[in-house]
Amino acid sequence: MAPAIPAAMERPHFIGIGGAGMSGIAKILAQRGAKVAGSDAKDSPTAEALRAHGVTVHLGHAAEHLADDASAVVVSSAIRADNPELARAAELGIPVVHRSDALASLMDGLTAIAVAGTHGKTTTTSMLAVALTELDLDPSYAIGGDLSGPGTNARHGAGEVFVAEADESDRSFQKYDPQVAIVLNVELDHHANYASMDEIYESFEKFAAKLRPGGTLVVGEHAGARELAARVAAAGREDLAIVTVGEGDGSDARILKIVPNGMKSEVTVALDGAEHTFTVSVPGRHYAHNAAAALAAGARAGLDPAALAQALTAYTGVGRRLQLKGEAAGVQVIDSYAHHPTEMTADLEAMRGAAGDSRLLVVFQPHLFSRTQELGKEMGEALALADGSVVLDIYPAREDPIPGVTSELILDAARVAGADVTAVHDKTAVPDAIAGMARPGDFVLTMGAGDVTDLGPLILARLAN
Repeated sequence: MAPAIPAAMERPHFIGIGGAGMSGIAKILAQRGAKVAGSDAKDSPTAEALRAHGVTVHLGHAAEHLADDASAVVVSSAIRADNPELARAAELGIPVVHRSDALASLMDGLTAIAVAGTHGKTTTTSMLAVALTELDLDPSYAIGGDLSGPGTNARHGAGEVFVAEADESDRSFQKYDPQVAIVLNVELDHHANYASMDEIYESFEKFAAKLRPGGTLVVGEHAGARELAARVAAAGREDLAIVTVGEGDGSDARILKIVPNGMKSEVTVALDGAEHTFTVSVPGRHYAHNAAAALAAGARAGLDPAALAQALTAYTGVGRRLQLKGEAAGVQVIDSYAHHPTEMTADLEAMRGAAGDSRLLVVFQPHLFSRTQELGKEMGEALALADGSVVLDIYPAREDPIPGVTSELILDAARVAGADVTAVHDKTAVPDAIAGMARPGDFVLTMGAGDVTDLGPLILARLAN
């Protein structure tokens, strides 16, 4: 079993505690009995959830928010070097711990399953967490989104399994040493940290190299994931098992059938000589692949695949992954976290299949100037799959503007691809814009990794009027 509280984590202070990854670690530590505090730029439902666990959450960033007796300061790569709480930690000599090191310490002594890949990490981690809970295995988990059922992104369980989303964006997933690792896909992204595909592959290879002796690497059907598998095999880790997942004949966990049914799919997977059929409660081929990867990983962690397949049916979704926000005036509003062109295309194709003959309207908010600079053309081309789109200004997150990089790059590419797109620079004008476009039977998809998710309820309220 893992220790109740890892060393130096008895009284941690989190800078940016409201973030998806940071809040999850804070919750688990609080549930283990640590005295947790932290700060975030603004109040939020996440901050309220943390307070319900006994966590002290300060609003804004100020040196006085850091207690003198804090045992460690936990940061993510998004925290700037001039943060006043970070400066205060240096004055007091308080150790600074990266989020990934804190998460790695929580997995010590447990059977860890780490889920990596450019896309699909949150969904696949969530599927495993729900299925393990359904099997009464009481897992611990840390996920980048809130599960629809439990309504939380993290939990400390009494069981032996810890399921964690492994973030490649800043190479921090190289800190983990799981028993089973899933790599769903490998693509060039996070352009501020990676200059080429060679750097991406090198990073994923280091992640795979940290697998425990006798561990298993589960790889998806994506060409980048299969290339990674070939590189790992060539490295000569004879103790390491590689399990492939996909629809091709040579896949170890072979997807035999995907039958769409509205916002769900029925999936049949052949694994270890047996066929398993179960329901995936989100539409689209890529979500079926995520579920198959979860099944293969769980089986390699020692779980009964037949029982696990049925338990996967209990998964009902995770926040921002084709999440139904509501319906008004005959229009359904759905939220998507997709922000990379591959994710956008996958979710748009999934929704196109679910919508049937109905129209699909999109509200897209680009995420990061660097990503838009590199992939703006492909984002615009993806929007051609919708019947109409509203494109917002770029959500900067942690980045400063790049001269000449605006949403116009996406709009121009979308128009060349034949898309019907409209620029809306004032986010508050979006509900009126959608109300003017939508008619009964339509689907509206809010899409992006920024605060576009806030628009769903506002659109629904405007449609209701």
